[in-house]
Amino acid sequence: MADVKKHDTPMCDELKTGNWPSFVDDLEQRGLAGKQECLDLLGQLELSYKHKETHWKHGGIVGVFGYGGGVIGRYSDVPDKYPSIAHFHTVRLNQTSSKFYSSAYLRKLCEIWDYRGSGMTNFHGSTGDIILLGTKSNQLEPIFYDVTHQLGTDLGGSGSNLRTPAGCIGKSRCEYACIDSEAICYDLTQTFQDELHRPAFPYKFKFKVSGCPNDCVAAIARSDCSIIGTWKDDIRIDQSAVQAYVNGELKPNAGAHSDRDWGKFDIQKEVIDLCPTKCMWMEGKDLKIDNRECTRCMHCINIMPVALRPGVNTGATILLGAKAPILDGAQLSSLAIPFIRMEPPYDEFKDFVGKIWDWWMEEGKNRERFGELMQRQSLQKLIKMAELTPIPQMIKEPRSNPYVFWSAEEVEGGWERDVKAFRSRHAA
Repeated sequence: MADVKKHDTPMCDELKTGNWPSFVDDLEQRGLAGKQECLDLLGQLELSYKHKETHWKHGGIVGVFGYGGGVIGRYSDVPDKYPSIAHFHTVRLNQTSSKFYSSAYLRKLCEIWDYRGSGMTNFHGSTGDIILLGTKSNQLEPIFYDVTHQLGTDLGGSGSNLRTPAGCIGKSRCEYACIDSEAICYDLTQTFQDELHRPAFPYKFKFKVSGCPNDCVAAIARSDCSIIGTWKDDIRIDQSAVQAYVNGELKPNAGAHSDRDWGKFDIQKEVIDLCPTKCMWMEGKDLKIDNRECTRCMHCINIMPVALRPGVNTGATILLGAKAPILDGAQLSSLAIPFIRMEPPYDEFKDFVGKIWDWWMEEGKNRERFGELMQRQSLQKLIKMAELTPIPQMIKEPRSNPYVFWSAEEVEGGWERDVKAFRSRHAA
């Protein structure tokens, strides 16, 4: 065993007694192999359990030269007891699009981190980045040099800036993808480098890209700007495949629930009756869809993927304002643009982003997320500042205030327009 000091941690040891693997086992194994900081981390955690308070001080400002984010400062407030974690900073690395890695990349990353830090990682944090847990201040610049020069990897986002954009596997692996989520994620990361590395926002801002309405990265629940693939035309139907599902020749859900015990597949109960807008029905042996009523929920397509496919006139729906804080409660994003083409160089989308960022940086309070600004100043203000077209889908509930308030420009300009329109109608 390496020359390390193990602490008495009875409460942490309790976490090893359950049915599931415990991080305590992993830290002990790593610590006994020579990483004293892993054992000190358990010792400090035990102290936190005992005192019922954290023993991490405020991180302060720590990072690499020229960057305002990417490193989260951690300092122990009991460094005399646990000296190896007196500095224990977290480093965020920008993940690849859709999180595809080669084994060579991962081996080199682990070599760097074993040498420069604790060896502990988090693949992946909910924000998307590769999380490297625990290193000293004097190792930050060498880590940055190593990962950029040996791996070609940049730091991720932290602080009041654009956080690292994230997306689903998109067209590389998924048959449902309506947009190239990987290309979009990469382009946004490259375009907004300054916003990613030099904090200038009121608070954090997240882009998340889902290739289809299944929304596998949960963009609608946890990103300030959700980009979700969709289609404008009709769902494609293979009627012969529909019959194959009805006759039991094809397994529903692509066979994912092979242990189903509710009998033969029933298209009426399992697909048609579960359609949220009731836009589907059978006419004889043919499945019919009123596509004008379809909300793109994907349920029917997920159940019968051989028979049903998304349309071919594809683009994205843009939603704004989601966040998922533990204390304040979650907030889903609100519809902004029902359909937009998402094709390189994405100029229309980037122009829209510029408008909402200008409003947020001008009007947002310190540590106010974009969705909170929308709540405080109203959706009407967003529509005006982003130059959006109001549509019924933006309405949460019917109005309860009988008064209509007009801006000065609307009153003056509107009066003149109304007079001109009235005169033109009655001129004949």
